[in-house]
Amino acid sequence: MAARVNWFEKHRERLELAVDACAARGAWTPFIESPSRRHHPEGARERGLAEFESYLGAPFPLEGVTGPSRVGEEVSPYTGRPLGIDYPAVDDVDGHLDAAEAGLNAWAEAGVPVRVGVCMEMLDRLADNVFANAYATMHTAGQAYMMAFAGSGANSLDRGLEALAYAYRAMSDVPAEADFERRFGAEVVRLRKTYRLRPRGVALVITCASYPAWNAYPAIMANLATGNPVVVKPHPGGTLPMAMAVRVGREVLQEAGFDPNLLTLAPDASDAPITKTLALHARTAIVDFTGSAAFGAWLEQNCRQALVYTETAGCNSVIVESTQNLAGMLDALAQGICLFSSQMCTSPQNIFVPQTGIETDEGALTAESFADRLVAAIDELVADPARAAATCGALQSERVTATIAGARHGVEVIRESNAYAHPEQPHARTATPLVLREQQPHKFARREWFGPIAFVLPVPDRAAALELAARDVRELGSIAAYLYTTDEQYLAEVETEFTRAGASF
Repeated sequence: MAARVNWFEKHRERLELAVDACAARGAWTPFIESPSRRHHPEGARERGLAEFESYLGAPFPLEGVTGPSRVGEEVSPYTGRPLGIDYPAVDDVDGHLDAAEAGLNAWAEAGVPVRVGVCMEMLDRLADNVFANAYATMHTAGQAYMMAFAGSGANSLDRGLEALAYAYRAMSDVPAEADFERRFGAEVVRLRKTYRLRPRGVALVITCASYPAWNAYPAIMANLATGNPVVVKPHPGGTLPMAMAVRVGREVLQEAGFDPNLLTLAPDASDAPITKTLALHARTAIVDFTGSAAFGAWLEQNCRQALVYTETAGCNSVIVESTQNLAGMLDALAQGICLFSSQMCTSPQNIFVPQTGIETDEGALTAESFADRLVAAIDELVADPARAAATCGALQSERVTATIAGARHGVEVIRESNAYAHPEQPHARTATPLVLREQQPHKFARREWFGPIAFVLPVPDRAAALELAARDVRELGSIAAYLYTTDEQYLAEVETEFTRAGASF
């Protein structure tokens, strides 16, 4: 089946710029990160809000996807009320995967430019829908408005485009034909070789509740571009942003003349999960998962029939050794701990501080004084409810509240977590950071604590800080690792050890 439109040519310039940006590894984006009215058509924000509100209390309109059962259990972290949206359930997993696979051959044979052009058009339309997505993300994930717009909008679209650019470049490196010539003694052998790119099969994309678009967009784009149908399995608490994205993608596929079931939604309920059934299915060829380390490990160990990619959590470490900008460092740490109430994989958790103290532009600081100053920096950031709301957002679920309560036991509390009064949403589920101090051995800090929880971990000296932080990276995993130092030699040592341990530094 041939595509009815040539979106590749429409978006060629943007795609080529994205490929160049990937090669240069510089900062570039074609998407608007600011929700300011001067950057968008008049009424764009109001139309986005109206679209979000039109979904509330009704069956989600996903054309061409119907089923006898419906599921939906989302509750807004801001209002405390159910969204009242239900989605078509997957009553027949075999039938769902049959439908996803039905259009595979036509999609694969359409060729690279057609598939990439269709994906580029999807990204373009998702960018047009960024305000509605922001409100959907706020009222499912709990992100503050700016983060929901920029992080789950423009920045997630950046990731989708980046994945698409890499996929396009990799596929472009495979020639359609090649001449092979080699001499064997007196005889010359000549072959005309042809190459055909083939997909692996159905790709299952499993998204998290707190930041679904961040990893969903690149996974969807990479899989579709390389010819693989995609089944999106959203978290039951964060289905709406994914349902909206799938709806857009299906519309584009249909307009291009392809089976819209190349992109489907597979929602479920928390008390009746289908993720394992989908992941273990013989026709699931790729699994892309974002979420807990425990379930990620289960997928890696059990889904032997599929290529499995997991992005899970870790204990992100910070080493504080010295600084020439104490106020700036404390503000950066406070911001990192408060941002989206530490419900991100990059949030700092374990802060290693030498008991010998740290050198700063304000003089030497003991480990105890550092902890006091960090607490004061957090207090200042959350003192203003409007600033707290813009930074901390809301807690995605009651499970995060329970995690905060459970973290208090067995360690010293140096800053208590309290709800802050959201200036616009009086029923918002909120919490300021809980800061704990644990002496060695660090029993409680050596696991991920999802939510606004940070540990100050006194250690004998900077060598011990590096040894323990690198150990945690190797044994517990780490998405991001941080260092504050003015010593070039120590910087080099940390870079080496963190790199060997596998940290993103």
